[in-house]
Amino acid sequence: MRTIILAIFCVLCLGLSLDALSLNGQRTWRANRKEAAAAPRGEKLLKRVRRGWMWNQFFLQEEYTGSDYQYIGKLQSDQDHGNGLVKYVLSGEGAGTIFVIDENNGDLHATRRLDREEKAFYILKATVVNKRTGQKLEPETEFIIKLHDINDNEPHFSQEVYTGTVPERSDIGTSVIQVTATDADDGMYGNSAKLVYSISQGHPYFSVDPNTGVIRTALGPGDMDREQRENYQVVIEAKDMAGQRGGLTGTTMVNITLTDVNDNPPRFTQSIYQFRVPESSKSGTPVGRIRAADKDVGKNAEMYFTIVSGDGLDTFDIFTDKATQEGVITVSKPLDYEKKPSYTVEIQVQNTQIDPRFMSAGSKDMATVRIAVEDEDEPPLFDKDSYLMEVKEDAAVGTALGSVSAIDPDGARSIVKYAIDRRTDMDHLFNVHPENGSVFLLKSLDREEAAWHNISVIAIELHNSRQSSHVSVFIHLLDVNDNAPTFATVYETFVCERTKAGQVAVCLSVWFSVCVFTVCLFEVRGSGFSHVCRTFK
Repeated sequence: MRTIILAIFCVLCLGLSLDALSLNGQRTWRANRKEAAAAPRGEKLLKRVRRGWMWNQFFLQEEYTGSDYQYIGKLQSDQDHGNGLVKYVLSGEGAGTIFVIDENNGDLHATRRLDREEKAFYILKATVVNKRTGQKLEPETEFIIKLHDINDNEPHFSQEVYTGTVPERSDIGTSVIQVTATDADDGMYGNSAKLVYSISQGHPYFSVDPNTGVIRTALGPGDMDREQRENYQVVIEAKDMAGQRGGLTGTTMVNITLTDVNDNPPRFTQSIYQFRVPESSKSGTPVGRIRAADKDVGKNAEMYFTIVSGDGLDTFDIFTDKATQEGVITVSKPLDYEKKPSYTVEIQVQNTQIDPRFMSAGSKDMATVRIAVEDEDEPPLFDKDSYLMEVKEDAAVGTALGSVSAIDPDGARSIVKYAIDRRTDMDHLFNVHPENGSVFLLKSLDREEAAWHNISVIAIELHNSRQSSHVSVFIHLLDVNDNAPTFATVYETFVCERTKAGQVAVCLSVWFSVCVFTVCLFEVRGSGFSHVCRTFK
């Protein structure tokens, strides 16, 4: 029997709750103040807990533009018997400013135009008091006013301008970049914040996923060629109301760049190159530059050149100038016009990095290079790279120090003459015999002033003074004993009369200008002194 009574009571409570939630919370409900049906004898009587307030959650439309205050709903207490003795009092967020209550009948109004995106709900409290005594007739109770959303906010993208990249020749549907927009309207209420993306500029190259905002390529590899077009501007639109008519829109710009892939091999700008090089060119001397064109950029355009065949395979080298991507041909061995006046080599060029996907166009190119050796009058050639000569510092003027020798590589074409490069012998200390290359003294020398002299001797062709060579001559002056020793300082010392024999009295240093110094150690010996000297060089 108790189970049946409890079930009836729960049904009554549920019915009252459903009535309270009806009519969007703007109709009130009253507590049933009657007692529940009497229970059978021996059972306790169950009663519904008395409740005095009659209200529900209230809703208010945002952005109301009417001329009168917007009506919200009514608060009512069962202590209000309609005799005018009850006063309704409102407190909480916005009470008295945003929200007002008719103290006589509990009607609620909003005095301002409200924005749900600024504040979505307000929490207030209400109570009733006796107008005469001011005594509270009901405990203070809390209620909520929620703002109903309207579609008053257009979508906004997280960036005004997006930048994306995608490799050229990508497959259809390759992801480029994702754009994202948001809508400040209530996503839980209708479709005000449900966004749909579309592309308004950028067809037919790109497409956008309407739900995620992911931009993808819309054309195949053959149509997305960076060498034909590199940059694209795409305009993406986001529309709320699930894209339906009347929805608000926002747009953003997306700058898309096709990045390079190695889909173009290098190609020589001409099939035959011709150069001339003097026979006197040293190893490493540039002969000429050859150029190949590559439509790609960056690392995909880097190339290297090699000599693959020809009679100059061992005579010339080639390397790639990293700054210009040109092939620089250089001399690797001495040239001799009389032995071989011309060479022909075959040169190959290819990329340093090869993409196997694009091998159909070929990855290499070939060119022929013809090199003519120019005959020329060569300068004299010394038999040594440098010379070392020695002479005593007291040698007389006119003393021969040694000789230098140079020959004309062209044989009997020219007689060689010798001279001192006076920029290396400003004091005119030395001279050289113009015909036999003998180097001799012009002035006296002093090793203590300068122990070494470095001069340069010039060999000049008699009939072509423009043909000349220089060689360094290092002259070392040998020392002779021409300087007396001197003490390093003036010494003064005192010895006690009872000094024992063998005790050191003083240590003297003697300096020779010939880079020699002597140390003397004086000791007491019986009635006099003895000393020991040691010389250091």
